[in-house]
Amino acid sequence: MVEHDFLVLFAMLLYFIVVLTIGFVYAKRSNSSTSEYFLGGRGVGPWLTALSAEASDMSGWLLMGLPGVAYFTGASEAVWTGVGIALGTYLNWKLVAKRLRVYSELTESITLPDFYSKRYGDTKNIISTVAALIIVLFFSIYVGSCFVTVGKLFATLFGLNYAAMMVLGAIIVFLYTLVGGYLSVVVTDFVQGILMFFALAMVVCGSIIWAGGFNETLAFLQAIPGFLSITEHAKPVLDATGYQVAFDQLPAFAAPAPFSALTALSLLAWGLGYFGMPQVLVRFMSARHVSDIKKSRIIAVLWCVISMASAILIGLISRVILPTYFGTQSQAENAFIVLAQMMLPSFMCGVVVSGIFAASMSSSSSYLLIAGSSVAENLYRGMLRRHASDREVLIVARFTLIVVFMFGILVAYDEHSSIFAVVSHAWAGLGASFGPLTLLALYWKRSTKQGALAGMLAATVFVIFWVQVLAPLGGIFGIYELLPAFCVGTLVHIIVSLCTSNAHADAQQSLELFDAYQTKLAEK
Repeated sequence: MVEHDFLVLFAMLLYFIVVLTIGFVYAKRSNSSTSEYFLGGRGVGPWLTALSAEASDMSGWLLMGLPGVAYFTGASEAVWTGVGIALGTYLNWKLVAKRLRVYSELTESITLPDFYSKRYGDTKNIISTVAALIIVLFFSIYVGSCFVTVGKLFATLFGLNYAAMMVLGAIIVFLYTLVGGYLSVVVTDFVQGILMFFALAMVVCGSIIWAGGFNETLAFLQAIPGFLSITEHAKPVLDATGYQVAFDQLPAFAAPAPFSALTALSLLAWGLGYFGMPQVLVRFMSARHVSDIKKSRIIAVLWCVISMASAILIGLISRVILPTYFGTQSQAENAFIVLAQMMLPSFMCGVVVSGIFAASMSSSSSYLLIAGSSVAENLYRGMLRRHASDREVLIVARFTLIVVFMFGILVAYDEHSSIFAVVSHAWAGLGASFGPLTLLALYWKRSTKQGALAGMLAATVFVIFWVQVLAPLGGIFGIYELLPAFCVGTLVHIIVSLCTSNAHADAQQSLELFDAYQTKLAEK
């Protein structure tokens, strides 16, 4: 191994050791109870709450997927997606965080499916069971997208086999999640959030200097038709194999396509997903105090906006520095890694690209943990064995981690998978299934158990139907599936709730609980 590769690898190994150490440090406390393992005992401070929520949310999509979109088709799609996510982040913290923290504590819920069942007086745990199954389905896909990131990272850095490196990285993530539980995930997310932030800032500043300065960079990008426009979509010219054509070392672009209002709305709809993201919502539930929420919101939104702007700029500037280096969008998702290799000393490069591994680890560990808690707490203890001990539940949770881990590896095995595309489908599934349910559970007293269940199932089925049947038709069906599915889930939930009654005893108890929640909320 050459000296450059050794120093890069050495920096990354130091990072891995720190992360695994955190997992073992928190192992004893996390294993003391299911509340500690799944929710950190509701003792997480504002900085940890904010940065762990954002780091687990963004994953490798921020450092690889988003720059890849900006590199390949210009600013429009990346910018509109970023705006939607920034708005969704702010509104989620503003509208949901405080309410969910208060209500989940009142109902003594330690998982999101558990909260849904208790909110509606669902003593048979049907809602929590269905929610747990939906979480496992889409989080398995999400975990796969994180493993794709890991495989591409090592394959690009060292020229090593993609599949072998993907499996190795996945094992590291699995081990520290298995051992440390929620607190290890939150603390490492905090470290990783800081690392991701400074990695992005360092590479974007260095890339502007490397490209010859701001004016030269801007002039090059303005010469590409529609590349910097947010109302047009740059169109790379592709050959028969799907790779972009180049002439005289310059990328070929056709006339830009108009960026319709419908397309912009479709991308803004990414923000709707936040209302149903279990990995973010569970951070609200674990916050130490309701009074910490406002501080966490400010930290989270600033981190989100600055990080996404940096990621988009990296993708755009990569077109100046590496105009024909990447022939497809999937390949372009390696832009951050290649720039870091070009610009930074070897050891510093290793530290910076650890930010990519950090992003994947923080997200996939959260997905694994939430999937495990959903199956163990809501399926096993909620449906199959109601008097199961905490020890039994933890064993089932860890077995679930293994299953989801293996499925994630299968999803990630194709090295040509686009991180952006894989994430977008899982995001739509979770956002549409749980977004309307979360908002209506927190804001609408008249919402019923039947409405909640019907809306959740309708949205889930509609996402899959849209992706598999309608989206290939193109035209208006090319809209991001989250938007129509979110609307369907909301409408079905409202209509079924209005057609059903809250008269039975369990429902009456849930109504009294809703009144108590409103009272407690007013006191806060």
